[in-house]
Amino acid sequence: MARRNGGFIGTDGLDAPDPPTGVTGTADFGSASIAFTAPTDTGTSAITGFVAQVGGLGTAGTSSPLVVTGLTNGTAATAVVRAINAYGTSAPSDASASFTPSGGDVGLFMGGSDAQGHIPNINRINIASTGNAADYGDLTVSRQLSAQFSSATRGVCAGGNEDQNVIDFVSLTSAGNATDFGDCATASRYNSGLSNATRGVFSAGNFTSNVIQYVTIANAGNSTDFGDLTVARRQTGSASSTTRGLFSGGYTGSAESNVMDYITIASTGDATDFGNLTITMRGNVGVASSTRAVFAGDEAQDGSGTSNVISYVTIANTGNAADFGDLSANRGSMGGASNKTRGVFAGGSGNTPDIKYITIASTGNVVDFGDLPETTAGNTGMTFMPNGSCGTAHGGIG
Repeated sequence: MARRNGGFIGTDGLDAPDPPTGVTGTADFGSASIAFTAPTDTGTSAITGFVAQVGGLGTAGTSSPLVVTGLTNGTAATAVVRAINAYGTSAPSDASASFTPSGGDVGLFMGGSDAQGHIPNINRINIASTGNAADYGDLTVSRQLSAQFSSATRGVCAGGNEDQNVIDFVSLTSAGNATDFGDCATASRYNSGLSNATRGVFSAGNFTSNVIQYVTIANAGNSTDFGDLTVARRQTGSASSTTRGLFSGGYTGSAESNVMDYITIASTGDATDFGNLTITMRGNVGVASSTRAVFAGDEAQDGSGTSNVISYVTIANTGNAADFGDLSANRGSMGGASNKTRGVFAGGSGNTPDIKYITIASTGNVVDFGDLPETTAGNTGMTFMPNGSCGTAHGGIG
């Protein structure tokens, strides 16, 4: 019954509506869709809207459901809804049953470029499922061909066009725009990054460089020199286990390379030769489980994708790569993300928003996953997504 005598917060104490009923919450990544039934007794004034509240966060609208964003993944919550009319706001509904926002195995693709230029877009997938990518937020500056790496809770993007020294970070537990992390010791583009659970390591790109830098992911600050690659080159692929990081292929300034180097992530020092890729690769991208690294794609100097080859190695060993399978088309400069079982490749040269995936422990050709958002892929020209892996469950996280 509407509170016609002593309403909840009515402007004159009269005619506020009854509260909604049947409130339920359906969790998503950092958000929840709150469904409810409007009260039958609206007071003497029609209901003009509703407010759904989850903890200290809320959203308003005119009908069920209402989506509350900014929630923390992994934290259980309940929701209440209030009805509003011209006289005021109802009492809160009974609380919903508990729900827990979760994003599964989060993978992020940060930055890139379309026909209009470099973009700041960050897009998210759940690596363990399939489907189109969703908007996550924006980097602090637009860029492509940056280094990307992550711990289980924080993703980092370092450097990029045009010879930037900016390092950004985002939370992997709730969507939102990036925050400044610090600066690269060497301003650079064509970077490539890898990480274990605590440290991020990246090659410093430029036109040809042998510089390797690192940061502690949990602590904001500038990068520090790690050591040198065995061969100065740009646009390498990268992948890692919990202990070892690999840099693959690249461009020396005069030719594409098939060289693979490795480092021990927890220490510092120069890279050591690992072996050779099955072909020379420039602008390839790596994904990894805790034991196997997979490298895919090749970007020719003239900007056209020149290879659909996918190669793999066992990270704990040294030696030459073996054939894994094929991409669906010749492509380079893709984005990469992985958990311990699946690797995902997104965008790249060839005017495509395509996202494809592989099962890392087996071999074979890629399978369709979904698409990047059209607003990010541009659909008006070539889309480049930056090399690197960024997610909550990649091979470098134990």
